[in-house]
Amino acid sequence: MSAERTIALISGANSGIGLAVATQLAQDHGFHVIVGSRSADAGGKVAASLAAAGNSASSVQLDITSDQSIEAAVGAVEREFGVLDVLINNAGIMLDTRKDGRSTRELFTETFNANIIGAACLTEAFLPLLRKSSSTRVLFVTSRMGSISEATNNSTMYYNLDYRAYDCSKAALNMLAVNYARILEDVGAMVNAVCPGLVKTKLTNNHPYGSSPEQGAQRIVELATAAKGGPTMTFSDKDGDIPW
Repeated sequence: MSAERTIALISGANSGIGLAVATQLAQDHGFHVIVGSRSADAGGKVAASLAAAGNSASSVQLDITSDQSIEAAVGAVEREFGVLDVLINNAGIMLDTRKDGRSTRELFTETFNANIIGAACLTEAFLPLLRKSSSTRVLFVTSRMGSISEATNNSTMYYNLDYRAYDCSKAALNMLAVNYARILEDVGAMVNAVCPGLVKTKLTNNHPYGSSPEQGAQRIVELATAAKGGPTMTFSDKDGDIPW
């Protein structure tokens, strides 16, 4: 299958932006999408639905906070495909607005474990399979709220909102993207940080000003389908580059 279709794994693909990305890559671009989901049942249902509509899809249980889960996912992809062309680090959390009694240490630890450490461990574990691709693409789904430049702009809608843990985790994720762009430069990989914008999802409590998950997926899909030699080491959204 790897010789016929581009193989793409999307973490957190059973709902929201991840689901929209998986659907568009499968339906509009003919990718084989691997639905990464913490719930094996939820991921399996999404993959089955995509396949029933005539698309190429499968699923893998994937909890990015578990090394055992990541190791098992890598093994499953290696056995079935032997290569991974596209990795989309989409899974993430935002706990700042619902701290539920968490201490500052607990808030930052949980947020960083999912948003940055999980993405780092997942990407590192898949490096051997990504290096086997003839056109490697790695995406880190981040936020302009992780931009140091944007954080100093008091005219933004979120300047006075307190999302310290989330913002810091996304700033770290941007640096992680730059590092993997450097690490994979020798194989001509395209590694980018991309912001979907404010989207109506569970993460944002379906914010009334948010766009649809399909709109949020737009730039992610553009970069995931970019031809070899396309953009790398960039930070952008659908409207263009974002200052680091």
